[in-house]
Amino acid sequence: MSVVTWTIAPEPVNSPAAAALWRAYYTEVSDRWYLLHEGRRTDPAELEREIAANAGAELAPPTGQLLIARYDGTPAGTAGVRLLDAERAELTRVFLREEMRGRGGAALLVAAAEDAARVLGARRMILDTRSDLVEARALYARLGYTENGRHNDDPYAEHWFGKPLR
Repeated sequence: MSVVTWTIAPEPVNSPAAAALWRAYYTEVSDRWYLLHEGRRTDPAELEREIAANAGAELAPPTGQLLIARYDGTPAGTAGVRLLDAERAELTRVFLREEMRGRGGAALLVAAAEDAARVLGARRMILDTRSDLVEARALYARLGYTENGRHNDDPYAEHWFGKPLR
């Protein structure tokens, strides 16, 4: 009997696994927004422009980190951290492929991202999300994040969370 395990490790944002997971993440969150607000999926040309425009350079060392989760060796999800200032890091791109959800990977990814933020010197992790991403909001609350005031001007953000990193 073999044991299936999660592994989480830093990876360059331009690696094939990271690029494929970024495409899956962006497609899902974009489609969810457009289906909710306009009753359609993301236009393919717009999707390609946005993926190219948000390549993730801010998630590269020395002030950022992209983590890739693998389930039994298969790329399954991501979490990104970027240092905003001497005290705060932002958690971003938390994503698990749909077929990998419900197996404990999201909590492991967030914990690994918190560790990466501590290594970068952060004492607090912040993040934003949307109202329709109810699974994300539930995850963050379960992991000790509390909702607080707006900390950015992202036009799609509707909820802002924070957590001290001890």
